[in-house]
Amino acid sequence: MRRAAWGILGTFAAALLAAGCGTGGVATGHPDIANGQKLFTGKAECSACHTLAAAGSTGTIGPNLDDAFRADRQQGFKESTIRNVVLDQIRLGSGPVAGTSPMPANLVRGQEAEDVAAYVASVAGTGSATTAPASQLGTDGKAIFKADCGSCHTLQAAGTTGTVGPNLDQLKPSEPRVVHQVTNGGAIMPAFKGKLSPAQIQAVAKFVSSSAGK
Repeated sequence: MRRAAWGILGTFAAALLAAGCGTGGVATGHPDIANGQKLFTGKAECSACHTLAAAGSTGTIGPNLDDAFRADRQQGFKESTIRNVVLDQIRLGSGPVAGTSPMPANLVRGQEAEDVAAYVASVAGTGSATTAPASQLGTDGKAIFKADCGSCHTLQAAGTTGTVGPNLDQLKPSEPRVVHQVTNGGAIMPAFKGKLSPAQIQAVAKFVSSSAGK
């Protein structure tokens, strides 16, 4: 990829360039975007760290991918260019980036990396979304958990297998503990105060405490 293009891809691309991007080679072959979507929300655990409307993810540990590429799309950059930026990010990691946690290199490799890059490039910054916002989830604790917590935590009752945060079936937290954690966050977990209503936080806490380990 030409460095001239990288310089005008916005702050996300600039961070990649600073990390020495372009050394892994451009994307090749025929990526499987459907598989890339599965990997983004599953094995690669990208959704735990990044916001991406099309994946229904709201992670705040790393850059918001919709914000990172929206302006580039509006300026007419090709999807293939965005795809290569994302692919280099996956291959090389981020290094230190102000305001975010470093992304390790090679969370997925080879064809899987190409699939994830192609998926992100196909949807980032497009404004598409596949899950309902919190305001539409009411006080259904299970639905809220799956939408906002499942990418990070394992909880059999919700059918989630995230490994970024503690396995809740093993932890078996009390309802007050879940309320405190969801409200205030902690370690790499973001605070949901202001995003979820007190009633929604209570609903999530009740669901988790009553179902964890069962």
